[in-house]
Amino acid sequence: MAERDDRLIEDMETAGIPAETTRAALAFDAVLQRWRRRVRKRELGHRALSELGLPLDLAQLDVMIAIWAPSNEFGDEPEDETMVSTVAARLNIDPSRASRIVSDLITRGFAARAASQTDARRTVVALTPRGLAIVEAVRRYKFLLLGGFLSDWSAEEIDTLLPLLDRFSHWAETGADETEAGMRARIGSLRDDLARRLSEL
Repeated sequence: MAERDDRLIEDMETAGIPAETTRAALAFDAVLQRWRRRVRKRELGHRALSELGLPLDLAQLDVMIAIWAPSNEFGDEPEDETMVSTVAARLNIDPSRASRIVSDLITRGFAARAASQTDARRTVVALTPRGLAIVEAVRRYKFLLLGGFLSDWSAEEIDTLLPLLDRFSHWAETGADETEAGMRARIGSLRDDLARRLSEL
């Protein structure tokens, strides 16, 4: 562990976090930051579009996948009918952006609008056979690569990783807020100390 992290480790100890836990968090954070930089580039998505020769950008592909709503990404029981607002919610994007992309996909023949079967006032969106063929091919591409990588892992390694990764994924949703609430006084002191140090520079 770099010496420049020693003070951080000591600070965390005064906050009640053991040194070994902080060292583990530092190592874990390093892995996540490397992963985040690669994910932000969307390397796998770009490769899929390029190698499959698809005339789409990643935003359009994301919307097509959100329309189809695979259960591993969006739950076992997605809504029976998908509207533009549903797509926006699934991708956490602005409804106007979702609407623009859906309209473009419709113009290009990858998606289509239809009247709702449960409420004639609602308009739903679905993939056309061309759109579905693309989504299925991209998913097969992704899982050929991911499955090929994981095929060298033991069942025990996979059984260990998945629940822990799922557990950590919930930290971003609720755990960070809960942790912050428990450390609010120390975070306040950190903020005040930073303001003081900056004012002295």
